[in-house]
Amino acid sequence: MDSRIALVCVVLAVFAVDQTVGAPQKDAASGPVYTTKYDNIDIDQILASKRLVNNYVQCLLDKKPCTPEGAELRKILPDALKTQCSKCNPGQKNAALKVVDRLQKDYDKEWKLLLDKWDPKREQFQKFQQFLVEEKKKGVVKF
Repeated sequence: MDSRIALVCVVLAVFAVDQTVGAPQKDAASGPVYTTKYDNIDIDQILASKRLVNNYVQCLLDKKPCTPEGAELRKILPDALKTQCSKCNPGQKNAALKVVDRLQKDYDKEWKLLLDKWDPKREQFQKFQQFLVEEKKKGVVKF
C-alpha cells in the first residue's frame, strides 16, 4: 500500500537508526544516510487522506497496531529529530518540511498529540524545524 508507506516517508520518511531494513546506508563521501526505499511515495496522496494520516498517528502514539512501515518509522523518528535530519537527502528534507507544514495546518490536533509524545518540551522539534527552514532558504528544500 504505497499510500501508507508515504506517510512513513512523510512524517519524515527520512529516518533510520539501527541495522534493520531501514537502517542508514553508507555513502562513501559523507557517511551514513537514511534509506531511499520510500523516496518515491506520493506524500500529497497520504496527506489528503484523513484515514491514512489517522492510522499513522495512532501507530506513532502506540494506540493502534502499526504496519511494518509505521513500526519502522516509530523506531527511527527520534534519531531524525535528534540529528536534525543529518542523514537525509534533499528529497527527504523536502518531504519532511512538507509533512510538518501540512500536519500543522490540516491536522493540528494530531500534530500536537505527536509532539506531546515525541518531544514534549519541543526542544528537538524546534531545532529540527529551524534546520529545515534554513535548508529551504539555501534551496536544498523546495517546498
